Amino acid sequence: MELKPRFRGFICTNAHPEGCKEQVRKQIDFVQQQPRLTNGPKNVLVIGASKGFGLSARIVSAFGAGASTIGVFSGGQGNARRGASAGWYNSMAFEEFAHQEGLYAKHVNGDAFSNEIKEETIQLIKQDLGKIDLVIYSLATAKRIDPQTGKAYYSVLKPIGTPYHNKTVHFHTGEVTNVEIQPANEEEISDTVKVMGGEDWRSWMLALKEADVLSQGVKTIAFSYIGPEMTHPIYRNGTIGRAKDHLEATAHELSEELSSVKGQAIVTVCKGLVTQSSTAIPVIPLYISALYKVMKEKEIHEGCIEQMNRLYQDFLYSNQSLSLDEEGRIRIDDWEMRADVQQEVAKILEKVNSENVYELTDLKGFREDFFHLFGFEADQD
Repeated sequence: MELKPRFRGFICTNAHPEGCKEQVRKQIDFVQQQPRLTNGPKNVLVIGASKGFGLSARIVSAFGAGASTIGVFSGGQGNARRGASAGWYNSMAFEEFAHQEGLYAKHVNGDAFSNEIKEETIQLIKQDLGKIDLVIYSLATAKRIDPQTGKAYYSVLKPIGTPYHNKTVHFHTGEVTNVEIQPANEEEISDTVKVMGGEDWRSWMLALKEADVLSQGVKTIAFSYIGPEMTHPIYRNGTIGRAKDHLEATAHELSEELSSVKGQAIVTVCKGLVTQSSTAIPVIPLYISALYKVMKEKEIHEGCIEQMNRLYQDFLYSNQSLSLDEEGRIRIDDWEMRADVQQEVAKILEKVNSENVYELTDLKGFREDFFHLFGFEADQD
């Protein structure tokens, strides 16, 4: 029977195992065509390794630098009645390809926020690798259970202070409408920071340090997004932005706390891309569709794997001194934020409506990337 995507709202609830494997293979093929990272990482821990930037960073580490990798993720393995998650299929495909190349690759599957998964990961590092020289923190989730109290916290994506009005698009139908999003209350703001801020990143790094599994000169990376002014009320100046502010403040604190091992914690600001969460954020699908159109025409479009390859090649492991912005961040959103790109995107968004959305934007590419997240339409690349 042909496997087709199933939806609950904007969420795809199933995945195609062979399609997921094909998407992983294509990322590996891309990395293997790039210059070898001769001074890249040796032993890498990726927290949030099953999709998005985490998966791509793991691929660049392994197939670009020959690193041994441990991936931490939460992915359903499936059963006789229900298939596995896309994250599980991605991770199993990655490990299969890595083992074929003679690369060390193992995983820890469970709630990365929990103390138990942290301890299980530390024991695996001690047993197999000894020490880690790069830690990628790439968790993006709507829920976190505090391991100390057992209380559940939920993140929301809302403006702060006043309602937000703008155009949005239903990416399945192409219907462009106006949307109003009500502001968050104080509890929603603090809960979002609890889930998406830097608290758990810091908890991971201090646990790894205390266990003496961090190499001298260790680097740790977490990801953020800024975006253009039009998205700031819903993103950078909204609840998620508060969480990202906390994440970035945590990076500075962590660098001090890791000074005894000459460690460095850095936030990397990435470009806007199609993710499971971005599809459900009003305004963002329309903005990304316009952005894709402009950046593809200028031949500067990047997906997750291109972004992570550039992060490693041009920043983390280049022969030049590490280039940071005034806030101490790596900026691989630099091409997205170019003035000429943003000016053209703004013009598109001013004119776009339901009748011309497929002409003015790359909504078709947005939809394809969404389905690729779950292994569907893999043959349309």
